[in-house]
Amino acid sequence: MDLPITAHVHRDGKWFVAFCPEFPEANGQGESQPECLESLKSSIELLLEDRREDSKTKLPSNAELVELS
Repeated sequence: MDLPITAHVHRDGKWFVAFCPEFPEANGQGESQPECLESLKSSIELLLEDRREDSKTKLPSNAELVELS
């Protein structure tokens, strides 16, 4: 599965700020565009990890999870 994830990057003073339309809760910032994008990627990873753990607590105890690659 190869889904593109995009970023909207803009400059705010000396900082670059990025938002992700696919994950509105995620954002990143940095003094360079590459640093900003790495910050955004980390934010998305943390968000997905949190969502994954939260969703697992709502499953029945006998639920079988199958990993999608």
